[in-house]
Amino acid sequence: MENLTPTLISWASILEDGTRAQAEQTARMPFIHPHVALMPDAHLGLGATVGSVIPTVGAIMPAAVGVDIGCGMIAVRTQYATDDLPADRVPVRQAIERAIPLNAGAANRTISREHTEQRLEQLRSLAEDAGFDPASYARRWDLQLGTLGSGNHFIEVTADESGGVWLFLHSGSRGVGNKIAQKHIAVARELCAGEDLPDRDLAYLTEGTAEFDAYVREVRWAQTYALLNREEMMDRVVRQFGEWVGGEVERVEEINCHHNYTEREHHYGREVWASRKGAINAEQGRPGLIPGSMGTASYVVIGKGDVASLSSAPHGAGRQYSRTRARKTFTADDLRAAMAGIEYRDTDAFIDEIPAAYKDIDQVMADAADLVEVRHVLRQLVNVKGD
Repeated sequence: MENLTPTLISWASILEDGTRAQAEQTARMPFIHPHVALMPDAHLGLGATVGSVIPTVGAIMPAAVGVDIGCGMIAVRTQYATDDLPADRVPVRQAIERAIPLNAGAANRTISREHTEQRLEQLRSLAEDAGFDPASYARRWDLQLGTLGSGNHFIEVTADESGGVWLFLHSGSRGVGNKIAQKHIAVARELCAGEDLPDRDLAYLTEGTAEFDAYVREVRWAQTYALLNREEMMDRVVRQFGEWVGGEVERVEEINCHHNYTEREHHYGREVWASRKGAINAEQGRPGLIPGSMGTASYVVIGKGDVASLSSAPHGAGRQYSRTRARKTFTADDLRAAMAGIEYRDTDAFIDEIPAAYKDIDQVMADAADLVEVRHVLRQLVNVKGD
């Protein structure tokens, strides 16, 4: 832990100058209390740094929550061990790819599963209570429940240090969450148009206004959508995995956690809005998930409730190469070498997701030693991604 400024504390041993400057800029906003907590995986983001916890009093900066509202992880520990699995992993990868639409704009063709409809009914009811129509943001929001997206989102079959098999995936609130975020970022910019902000994406909404209340209602709905989206996909992954191994799947343990969200919390004697942009809640005893990249380890952790970190921990490895720079630096052969022994769809589309484009997850976890305790280290057996 390092005190970079009176209102910025960092746990990042790997910290680029531009990332630090961006975090310092956010930490100077007048409603920060008591400080911004910079996580070990911190890297440049839109307005506010990805990998930061931003506690505010009386205001929220929508861009500091992020555009993939509620993005996060879900993991299920099964009763199976690696010795129980068929040798050929191609069928389960292909089965998952058939069951879950993968790419950025992808959607289900129909709503045919009872568990899908039950979740949609819950979301329709919550949207009515929140006073808005999700279709005003994304016409196919209902058909996108149970879809992955692209970029760093993934579905994996993994094994822990004892050979126990886990199912693991990463996704958020899809198109509807993005549209909600973009709308309220634009509203904040308009309301702050006359202010001398250091970055227009630090525009904020003031508590007690209609605009603030509308954002909170809709962002909470999007957070629920993201959580249910992960549950929906996991139901499908469990089914496809069970068919592959030839047996029922027992959910020995299940963890589902956000890493892009805002919530009302109590820190340093005050009620604040804790916006975690690329960070997980690591309260004392709280289980959490920290993924690496598509070819490195992921971690099942339990929070230590570190006060200075605002009871938070990193959300992953954190990029050190932009997507453009990664594509100019690495090749498909580099990716194949990095993915040796892991079943994945061999395509040039994933070059910008090569593990070398990310920070060393082992270093990130070493930096987070005071924030979380590692319970399990997961290694990929099968990786599924969207183009």
